[in-house]
Amino acid sequence: MGNVHTDQLSKNYGAVAALSNVGFECGAGDVVGVLGLNGAGKSTLLRILAGELLPSFGSVHVGGVELGVDSRAMRSLVGYLPEEPPLYREMRVRDYLQFVGALNGVPGRLLAGRIAAVAERVHVEHHLDRVIGELSMGFRKRVGIAQAILHEPEVVLLDEPVSSLDPAEIVGMRELVRSLGGERTVFTSSHHLREIHETCDSILVLHEGALVVHGTQAELGALAGRERLEVELKGTPHDASRSLPAGAALVSTEDLGGGLSMIVVELAEAPREAVVAALVASDLGVRRVEPVRSDLEGVFLDLVSGDGVPDSAGNGSGS
Repeated sequence: MGNVHTDQLSKNYGAVAALSNVGFECGAGDVVGVLGLNGAGKSTLLRILAGELLPSFGSVHVGGVELGVDSRAMRSLVGYLPEEPPLYREMRVRDYLQFVGALNGVPGRLLAGRIAAVAERVHVEHHLDRVIGELSMGFRKRVGIAQAILHEPEVVLLDEPVSSLDPAEIVGMRELVRSLGGERTVFTSSHHLREIHETCDSILVLHEGALVVHGTQAELGALAGRERLEVELKGTPHDASRSLPAGAALVSTEDLGGGLSMIVVELAEAPREAVVAALVASDLGVRRVEPVRSDLEGVFLDLVSGDGVPDSAGNGSGS
């Protein structure tokens, strides 16, 4: 339930290909980031998944239902928040949600309880009787998410949910988007890698309408190079280098003073446990060990620079 599969998904506007042969599969409960530069095809993809657009070619299955075969079933499975929330600003929040709930087939006897539940979920429960136009952009986005999940869809599509938000609102929106996963599949788009990195389990990278890579954060991070460890220890970098097991290499050092050093070790064949055990066995006084975060931003820029996709990456030719 809630799994999404596309095959050779394409959308053309005359001679312009907004999407080209996009194929992927996402499991139920995943939070999936759709990442790409402006004009990469992110909004087109989400609009097709939402049933707002029909593809020029290819297929989409959501929860086992094929787009274009049973439109009513598809709409019941999907909730959608465009970049600009589809709100009637002159309405009060409660009235608007009642209106949307009725349109989406929520039974009248359940509607009041459902509104209360989603309002609490997105933290607008104290604003239900306010006029939408009086709310900040952050709260309007939250009302937009409320309408998207009101009918309890299996898949939620959020197009640029943090756009136009201030820094405090962005932090809150990240937490909200992340919390929506697990019980439903969530797609969230952005052209900012940090937003995707902070919230998503896996990432679809689009460039000029093509899917150039689809993978988990760890899989994309692996494209940045081998795993590295940052180690703070008592001793010299020379001593540390002599102590490293085969399959590990010292790539940078820093003298911290007082006999302390900071080293960065690249792991090729040696597991991190073997590296730490070797340093400890050499009486180097290991004080702190942390994995070095991969340069995901560098990976993203390489992927959209036209230099090609590394052989270890997934791409649009498969799921």
